[in-house]
Amino acid sequence: MVSNLSPSSREFLVNLDRVQAQVAAASQQITSGKSVSVASDAPDKIDSILQLRSNIAHNSQIKTNLGLANTDAQTADAALTSATQLMDRAVTLGSQGATFTLDDNGRQSIADEVQSLQDQMLAISRTTVQGRYIFSGDQGGVPQYASDPTAPNGVNRLFTGLATQRVEGPSGGSFAAGKTAQDIFDNRNADDTLASDNVFAALNSLQVALRNNDTAGVSAAVGSLKMASDHIGTCQAFYGSVENRITDATNYADAYDTQLQTQLSQKQDADVAAAAMLLNQGTIQLQAAFQMQGKMPRSSLFDYLG
Repeated sequence: MVSNLSPSSREFLVNLDRVQAQVAAASQQITSGKSVSVASDAPDKIDSILQLRSNIAHNSQIKTNLGLANTDAQTADAALTSATQLMDRAVTLGSQGATFTLDDNGRQSIADEVQSLQDQMLAISRTTVQGRYIFSGDQGGVPQYASDPTAPNGVNRLFTGLATQRVEGPSGGSFAAGKTAQDIFDNRNADDTLASDNVFAALNSLQVALRNNDTAGVSAAVGSLKMASDHIGTCQAFYGSVENRITDATNYADAYDTQLQTQLSQKQDADVAAAAMLLNQGTIQLQAAFQMQGKMPRSSLFDYLG
């Protein structure tokens, strides 16, 4: 196709398209606040922008997971504080029950209260957060223990579970954030026999000795209760450590998020002031160009014919 446009007209249209594209780009940047809205805006930056967005999303998920883990750890910490208080009460009751001046009726009355402590301790082992049993490890949908007065430790272990879930930190690596009810309340030896610091067993031994009016058995149970209480303290210290690690990880994640957002802003956010100046200049150039084009002489062959 042969164009009937003069060289000057073609140059005018080319320059017009260029200025209009600059005006449109400046207007888009001002409206969106972004210098890069689509890949074609800056092909050399798109890979790094996508990577930064991915890192921000991953870091956000880590912060969410840390928040959930912190709720569990705080709930577990509070639950074990209550468990320690129950054990303290049990030691006090055991000491009262071991006195030779107390009669059988008195020991039966104390045994009733110890039974209540056992029920409360079982309830603590079944602590939930949003419907999850936080001491059931990987099987959080069900409790690990139920009451069984005929068992040596007064409970029935419904399953042998592990707490393998770990919490990821923003700087890399992960850490364990939970224990099972068996770890805390039903500590076992390597051969699965009841350990000397077994919480459930210590409480049940005290109750059985009181029911049997066995002062020697009551005294022995008090010693077991103290060891079991120390074991709870060790487990509670674990959760305190978890809370500290979560706090440190959350602070790191917050700082990292700020860093990532800054880097992303530097790559994709528009310089609105510069874009506004460019828009103004482009608008002025377009107005001047149209005015000048309108003043250009319009001549044809007929103008030269008489």
